[in-house]
Amino acid sequence: MTVQNWLLEGDPAIRWQVLRDLTDAPEDAVVAERARVATKGWGARLLSLRDPDGQWAGGACFPGSGWDGTGGQPWTSTLPTLDLLRLLGLDPASPQARETVALVAENCRWEYDGSRFFDGEVEPCINGRTVTIGAYFGADVDGIVQRLLGEQLADGGWNCEAENGSTRSSFDTTIGVLEGLLAYERAGRGDERVAAARQRGEEYLLERSLFRRKSTGEVVVPSYLEFSFPPQWHYDVLRALDHVREVGGTPDPRLDEAVEVVRGKQQPDGRWLLEHTHAGAVHVELEDGDGLPSRWSTLRALRVLRWYDAAQSSSGGAKRASDSTDGTV
Repeated sequence: MTVQNWLLEGDPAIRWQVLRDLTDAPEDAVVAERARVATKGWGARLLSLRDPDGQWAGGACFPGSGWDGTGGQPWTSTLPTLDLLRLLGLDPASPQARETVALVAENCRWEYDGSRFFDGEVEPCINGRTVTIGAYFGADVDGIVQRLLGEQLADGGWNCEAENGSTRSSFDTTIGVLEGLLAYERAGRGDERVAAARQRGEEYLLERSLFRRKSTGEVVVPSYLEFSFPPQWHYDVLRALDHVREVGGTPDPRLDEAVEVVRGKQQPDGRWLLEHTHAGAVHVELEDGDGLPSRWSTLRALRVLRWYDAAQSSSGGAKRASDSTDGTV
């Protein structure tokens, strides 16, 4: 079995993205497979667990105590579940998505102060994800975007600890905000200020080669080099590279080291492993466990390398073989 065939044996959420990103399949085939996310597999399971009022687990982010008793944050509330449905590729135009978003807008409130879900919370790490969700599903998140623009720090990024006096940005917070701003632009709501803020935030990461301290060159956090899915609010280099791929264009040379980190983690059979599952209760298990082959890591790594190597090839560089899906599993 080739890597591509192994990927295509996965859930519809995997299949449609493989067809789009790795095989250049006809658009009608991609659309047809994507439509199955709402009715089959993981996507259908998540939708079936929705409360009648449109929420999951009865709250926005931290219903009840906010923790699952095992040392992890529960990933079963409305924010992480909607974000996962986005990552799975639930079509925003589907009846299931439209109904859910309308109910969330009407009924879901932040535990912090009772504000409506799409009006945002106070922490930029939460607000960045909320913008991503809202922009993807067609909700009005203009107010949150304006707040985030005003919270950008002098070094170009964002940090949830800014309210406690921090003046240094956080990789974890920054990537969430960047994804939100890009989704907002892609939804046709951005302007020059939004684009400029996003580019400043991306520069913050590029100045640090996506994972190093600017001051010493040391790796900021070892787990930034470990791949997880879903990433939740956590940063890693594959997540950052997938964002840069989404932005498109010619890869910045400062990405090279991070790309080689990804390339170096490919297994002899052509796949990548799941390395760092974030502790906490979940609605559905998407992978077999840390240290085992991961369809999500493999899909995301291959599409990053495909973009990067194609750009290098077009500019005269040699195309590397490690983005091939022909390996035997």
